[in-house]
Amino acid sequence: MPFTLSAPVHSESMIKKSRFIGCVEPLADRAAALRRVTQLRAEHPAATHVCWALMAGGHSAANDDGEPGGTAGRPMLEVLRHQDLEGVLATVVRYYGGTPLGAGGLVRAYTDSVARALLQAHKVPVIRWRQLRCVLPHALEGWLRRELDAHGASLVDAQRGEGVTVTLRLPEANAAAFVARLNDAGQGRVLWLEDDSAPSGRDEA
Repeated sequence: MPFTLSAPVHSESMIKKSRFIGCVEPLADRAAALRRVTQLRAEHPAATHVCWALMAGGHSAANDDGEPGGTAGRPMLEVLRHQDLEGVLATVVRYYGGTPLGAGGLVRAYTDSVARALLQAHKVPVIRWRQLRCVLPHALEGWLRRELDAHGASLVDAQRGEGVTVTLRLPEANAAAFVARLNDAGQGRVLWLEDDSAPSGRDEA
């Protein structure tokens, strides 16, 4: 199960006179991540590098910001991957101290900056949501409403006509069991209108 973070956390270290300021924080997408990186550059105008890595929406991105290729963004991204994080941006601001660290030293410095911050982080499970729509007999509406809590589901909409057209939102992990239970209760009288196989959103537990 993927996890995100409940709040931003920071780390700071000095390595051969270079100052590394790490941060990991929950962010939903690349656009938000780029805005955050721009903000960090404004907050640290004298910094030599602002490197970052992002895991969000099933996609990844990383940027070395002038450090030798593969010594900053990619190692930071691997830390996020290893901890199964989703919707998380890692950034490291570096103030160069005048002593080169070498490729191996840079990889360790950027990796450790992210790992140190994550040691203080509070992780929360990511819930992927599913939206379902169906038509059921009026006689089943009360039963359906009583079943919602047991499956972590909520009733988004209900429209009454010849039957009751309902829109439901529930965790993707619970969807198959809920559909099977409703089909059993309906005994062939439940008509599924749209089975949106793509998650309808993401949220924290």
